[in-house]
Amino acid sequence: MSILFTIDSVTAGYEEKVVLHDVSMAVEENDFIGIIGPNGGGKTTLLKVILGLLKPLSGRIDYSPGDLRLNQIGYMPQVAQGDTLFPVTVEDVVLSGMMHDRGAMGRMGRTEKKRAAEVMDELGLRPLAHQALNELSGGQLQRVYLARAVSGSPRLLLLDEPATFVDASFEADFYEKLKLLNNRMTIMMVSHDVGTISAWVKSFACVSGKVFYHPHSKITDEDLRMYGCPIQLVTHGDVPHVVLHKHD
Repeated sequence: MSILFTIDSVTAGYEEKVVLHDVSMAVEENDFIGIIGPNGGGKTTLLKVILGLLKPLSGRIDYSPGDLRLNQIGYMPQVAQGDTLFPVTVEDVVLSGMMHDRGAMGRMGRTEKKRAAEVMDELGLRPLAHQALNELSGGQLQRVYLARAVSGSPRLLLLDEPATFVDASFEADFYEKLKLLNNRMTIMMVSHDVGTISAWVKSFACVSGKVFYHPHSKITDEDLRMYGCPIQLVTHGDVPHVVLHKHD
């Protein structure tokens, strides 16, 4: 695979607090990277730096190897239930993903509405096009925000914990949709659920102040400890339980 973009010796943070230290990695075309790590380790900060929302304290992002531009990046942030209170329809939200081509006051024409319809068809949202967000289930809502993120036909899709409140009946379907999208775009997805996403991603980036790239989808507890990424492991026995592994 060819290189889509590179991160070169990036250190980043907020005010006086450094969150990421001297990060370097190359992201390849059509990779599907699961971004894992402890809370406060820098996962969301990494996405913000890639998006250009946070300027590095040092180092740089080089988009030129794959001729990637910022308007070719789709982003699905963490979604809160309160986001559903706005009086907008599913179609409105999907169309808003193409605003970067039109500007804040740009009108959406026939071309944009046709593209929105295509995306809604692909993600199974067409029957919901004129429904308000507060009428949707958690799984439907997540697909709406995914549709917004991909409506502009990005080459890179960034997802920040996309399955936060997806119910179990929608979870597998959601990841199936991501698998299909990965055929035409690179995906980087933040998640705490290593056990689930390992069945879908192609590689892992463990973020804990630094970034350790693991080029395969099979990652062991020993790997996680070596990378400094303590995680929550969920297992299922006679009684479902949670095992917490600490990192010294």
